[in-house]
Amino acid sequence: MAGSDTVLARAGAPAGQRGAAFRPDIEGLRAIAVGLVLVYHAGVDQIPGGFVGVDIFFVLSGFLITGLLVRELERTGRVSLPRFYARRAKRLLPATAVVLVVTALLTWWFIPVTQWRAFGGDIVSAALYVVNWRLADRSVDYLAEGTGASPVQHFWSLAVEEQYYIVWPLLLLLVGLVVRRTRAKVRPTMAVALALIVLPSLAWSVHLTSTQPAVAFFVTTTRLWELGIGAAVAIGATQWSRLPALASAVLGWAGLGAIVASAFVLSATTPWPGSAALLPTLGTAAVVVAGFRGGGPARLLAWRPMVWVGGMSYSLYLWHWPLVVAATFAAGGELGAKRGLLVTAAAFVPAWLSLKLVENPVRFSTWVGARARHALVVGVACTVVGVLAGVAILLAVPKAPPAPPDLQPEDPTSRVGAEVLVADGPQAGAPQDTSRFITPAPVDAVDDVPEAYDQECQVESDGAEPKPCSWGDPDGTLDVAVVGDSKALQWTSAFDEVGRTEGWRVTTWTKSACAFADVVQTQDGAPYDTCTQWNDAVLAELRAAPPDVLVTSQRSTSAMPPEGGDSSSDAMVEGLERRWQEVTDLGTRVVVLLDNPAPPDDVYECVAENLESLTTCAFDRSEGIEDSAAPEQTAAAQAMGDTVGVADMTRWVCPTDVCAPVIGDVLVYRQGSHITDTYVRSTATMLRDELVAAIGAAGTEES
Repeated sequence: MAGSDTVLARAGAPAGQRGAAFRPDIEGLRAIAVGLVLVYHAGVDQIPGGFVGVDIFFVLSGFLITGLLVRELERTGRVSLPRFYARRAKRLLPATAVVLVVTALLTWWFIPVTQWRAFGGDIVSAALYVVNWRLADRSVDYLAEGTGASPVQHFWSLAVEEQYYIVWPLLLLLVGLVVRRTRAKVRPTMAVALALIVLPSLAWSVHLTSTQPAVAFFVTTTRLWELGIGAAVAIGATQWSRLPALASAVLGWAGLGAIVASAFVLSATTPWPGSAALLPTLGTAAVVVAGFRGGGPARLLAWRPMVWVGGMSYSLYLWHWPLVVAATFAAGGELGAKRGLLVTAAAFVPAWLSLKLVENPVRFSTWVGARARHALVVGVACTVVGVLAGVAILLAVPKAPPAPPDLQPEDPTSRVGAEVLVADGPQAGAPQDTSRFITPAPVDAVDDVPEAYDQECQVESDGAEPKPCSWGDPDGTLDVAVVGDSKALQWTSAFDEVGRTEGWRVTTWTKSACAFADVVQTQDGAPYDTCTQWNDAVLAELRAAPPDVLVTSQRSTSAMPPEGGDSSSDAMVEGLERRWQEVTDLGTRVVVLLDNPAPPDDVYECVAENLESLTTCAFDRSEGIEDSAAPEQTAAAQAMGDTVGVADMTRWVCPTDVCAPVIGDVLVYRQGSHITDTYVRSTATMLRDELVAAIGAAGTEES
């Protein structure tokens, strides 16, 4: 991907400028790699492991760049960092700048404004080649789940490569110093230095993939070994041509077989990269080694159409993903394989144009190539252009009418959120086209969350250890445990206020997408084992110190039945009954806080696009209730009888037959069916009344 400027594979160069050592089989491998990536991103399910194309690129880049460096080190005894980075700058950055500018325009044209802040930052990070760390952080951020696929998400692999090319040349400077002082041989010394990168990186990759797979996918430390495998092939280059022809051919075909098998056997459910990535990476290394003898699959890979595609692979990789993301947003959902293939095929047009009109003219420019600093200046200028493209999107984020700064609590016109329902009745919550102001602003909705997230009270999907967080009155006389998923946690701010005013000690125990139920829940179609473990652990904590009251809420509506099979609503109801019975057996009163009505789409995105016609974003209350977890919760509560109280906040969230997106100038919903913290705070008095009544109905005494 990023190393095609070397004499080993110069398919992008004019025919007369190709070196004698040109390896067409390398270009063929590049064609396979980019083809797998394009087909995978197009959504072709028949090739579930197409993502291994990136891993093929890693090996090839490590091989090509290390080959260049090792020859320079053998020839001069040192590595010129200015020349090295000048070559990288003129090869990569001009095309990158063009793609980032076009990506910013596509974001502006096709992507909802609520995503601009995140994606503008992504573009800036992509221009600086650090976007992989930003994506790694987002991958474990529960609050970022509402963010769509970034149009520069594919830049993560380019960032990994460029970060490797900071570490590896610096290490080779030390190799050169050792070689000059000890007269050691260059290649064996480089092999030792390489081992210091590859072995720890591979071990860390296996570990992190098993503990934090979402992070492991993006971070540089778990990928360095893949580039190192390619580097090892380059270091041993003098030996590979001595392999027997038959052994070389067998090795090459076996390697190609491993690559093909990877594409069909591996899938998105495979822990990645980890040890599984050894299959395509070692396969790629085997094909490259065999190519030194020109046998095995070398002739197949040197087929002219494959060489042509391989020469365009960097451009294709850059262009295809922004087009896929823009088309997906424009279509309002998944493209499907057919449309996805059409979009990725369309990427050939800008890829060819940028190769001919941008990449090659800069890359082979006499002025740019005359001095290293010329290329570095061009690189800096291109980086600045990419950064400015992202900044432009950040600056273009629209602002909703702000809340007046001088609202007075005693002024009736200052009532906000659910407060208007108390003062003016349910009709005050009917949908209206406009609002005096909207708080939080729609573009800020995903950040309008309770303090509990900053305190890391929510256990993420890969964790099983409960984390209690304390709220309310620490000296209160009533112990209240709030247990469930994010739909329970969303009420934390109101629980905290109620606890302080009523003398309740409130403790929250929550886990992402995990209902408090004695049943096997699922995630991505597979048993959600950490949810089961968390459930058991929380129950043990409650048994050790039973609270006076347990309040539970959830979003999950189905679970696997005990006998196995497909998930069902009935299984969830039965699981809730069993769990609630276990809690009531402790002498604790159980209150179920019904899930709020669920909108069909992200309301905050709709509001951002329809600030003057807010009724566009309203939805039917009965359908919203049906799509929530309230039916399952109600059924379980009815089966439990008087031992379980029910608190229903529906009339304070959606007081009329049609649910309004904005009530009392406050945006009601953030991600999915979650309620903004600003609105939750406005319901504290109503939540108190609902809870007190439900606790009484469950047979406990009000404190």
